[in-house]
Amino acid sequence: MESYALLLGSTLSAGTVLALAALGLLINERAGIVNLGAEGMMLCAALAGFATVVHTGNPWLGFAAAMAAGAALAALLGLLVIWLGTNQYATGLALSLFGVGFSAFAGIGYVQAKLPELPQYALPWLGDIPLLGAALFRQHPLVYLTMALTAGLVWFLYRTRAGLVLRAVGESPESAHALGYPVRRIRLLAVVVGGALCGLAGGYIATVYTPLWVEGMVAGRGWIALALTTFATWRPVRVLLGAYLFGGVTMLQFHLQATGVQVASQLLSMLPYVATIVVLALISRNPVWIRANMPASLGKPFHPG
Repeated sequence: MESYALLLGSTLSAGTVLALAALGLLINERAGIVNLGAEGMMLCAALAGFATVVHTGNPWLGFAAAMAAGAALAALLGLLVIWLGTNQYATGLALSLFGVGFSAFAGIGYVQAKLPELPQYALPWLGDIPLLGAALFRQHPLVYLTMALTAGLVWFLYRTRAGLVLRAVGESPESAHALGYPVRRIRLLAVVVGGALCGLAGGYIATVYTPLWVEGMVAGRGWIALALTTFATWRPVRVLLGAYLFGGVTMLQFHLQATGVQVASQLLSMLPYVATIVVLALISRNPVWIRANMPASLGKPFHPG
């Protein structure tokens, strides 16, 4: 039972990384912008967050630095694709490659660095419940904030005027422009906010999830988060549940190894990526269903007349 409780707790932590990044990408795509640069943005943000905590000892400043790094790279992406009209897919891939290379170069001096002792968190009384207390109620505050963020995003998208405008921009930017809304500025703001959330996911990886810095430590989570938005049909609650599903698959490899299952570690490490491919293959069999849920202007440039 204790091993299953640990698996549940680690699933929540691993899922938080994917949920934060995928929620950020969902905001981008709801505005009609495809961001393929999430992997590179998360790596640069992870380095920024880790370096900030090393020098200041304050993990919350590390999160702020990670969000700022993600937002800055996202702003660059937004300026290129929204104002200069560059191809969204090519620009995102270029940004991802840049982030991978830049983080590897700039992070050389932090490979051996160690973070200061970080505080342990537990909800009063609930954290003392046998088994489930350690799994559910001794998580980092960001785990619970991610759940709250999901609920807040549902409210924003479907219960507020601003959320309606954002979705309108993603569905028909021409119509939104005709009604007087600044489509390009709305898209840029959505891209920057989404980039900040991707940055927060990167900062969480480097300072909480695996508190160290190594080259390429995001390990494809940016791409999994991108797939997760499609898997969740652009719905925040489904994003959160899907993130926990993929997080559970990721942590299952360690659980199986700990219980003595005789399977090659390389095969177990493939599990989350195989799951991503299988899910996308299953979803792609019904393109009509995807088109019914996908923002109509996703990936399409907009040039105000």
